Amino acid sequence: MADIEQEYVPQSRTVIYCGVCSLPPEYCEFGGTVKKCQDWLQKNDEDLYERLWSEDALAAATSSLSVDAQKRAEKDAHKKALKAEAAEAKQAATIKSSKVIIKRVERNKRKFVTTVTGLEAFSLENKKVAKDLGKKFATGSSVTKVPSGGEEIVVQGDVSEEIEEFLLEKYPVIPEDNIELVEDKKKKAGAGAPAG
Repeated sequence: MADIEQEYVPQSRTVIYCGVCSLPPEYCEFGGTVKKCQDWLQKNDEDLYERLWSEDALAAATSSLSVDAQKRAEKDAHKKALKAEAAEAKQAATIKSSKVIIKRVERNKRKFVTTVTGLEAFSLENKKVAKDLGKKFATGSSVTKVPSGGEEIVVQGDVSEEIEEFLLEKYPVIPEDNIELVEDKKKKAGAGAPAG
């Protein structure tokens, strides 16, 4: 019996992960971005795409199913595709209607800060953008909570127009039409008080 035993040598494997959903391509069908995953796989690994998604591969995978099961599988696949398209359309509509508001706020006499709100809709992290703005303008930059529940980036100094240019250059996901510049001046004491 000792003669028959062989020494086990482990084999290394290279696993490919999808660039869209980060799952192995064999599992992309269980995510919500099947069509995008298929396009990515076809572009990056033609052989694996043919093995998983070619007409022959799909026919072989469904041939062992009963007719009812095949119909259910087609119906489920169609539902998933429609759901993914609806999610993409919703995301595109959210981006189209969202605004990034860059506001110049007067603090004391000739001292200003610039606030930036609305970056969350474009899937940007406020802390990362604040750090980039602080480096770019060599000034203080921080993320603060606002009473409405969101976050805003506060940058020291009057750099509203420069921030607009920087955001458009560094983050192309933000359309130029979605950036709004606002000036917010403090009201002077007694200016709006009724005379008594």
